[in-house]
Amino acid sequence: MSEIFELEDIVTRFFENMIARGNGPMRLRVLLQPVTASIFAILAGLKDAKAGKPVYFWALFTNPDHRREMLKDGWMSVGKVFILAMVLDVVYQIIVQHWVFPGEVIITAILLAIVPYVILRGAVNRIASLRS
Repeated sequence: MSEIFELEDIVTRFFENMIARGNGPMRLRVLLQPVTASIFAILAGLKDAKAGKPVYFWALFTNPDHRREMLKDGWMSVGKVFILAMVLDVVYQIIVQHWVFPGEVIITAILLAIVPYVILRGAVNRIASLRS
């Protein structure tokens, strides 16, 4: 099998490329995308607290009756940031690596957009609910 498909090489390349994203061209996006996702998460968390909704991430697992509605609401809020993160990572990979690794694109977009959104939306909801 070709070297590019060996698991150890893939994992090594992935971590090297993730570290390089913070220092290479377009490094500002590594900061701006989580900030943008965080802004959307804060707004959604405050709205959740005002409506008396449960903590977002926890409720995804414990409230199956409203899971589809919650996922749709979350995607409407962070979907554009996620898509933008994917597009910018493809551009970055073309510029720097002259190749696109789809798995890295998806993982990078999840790390830059989805993770901060999910963490902050629930935390803001919890804090705002305690303050009311």
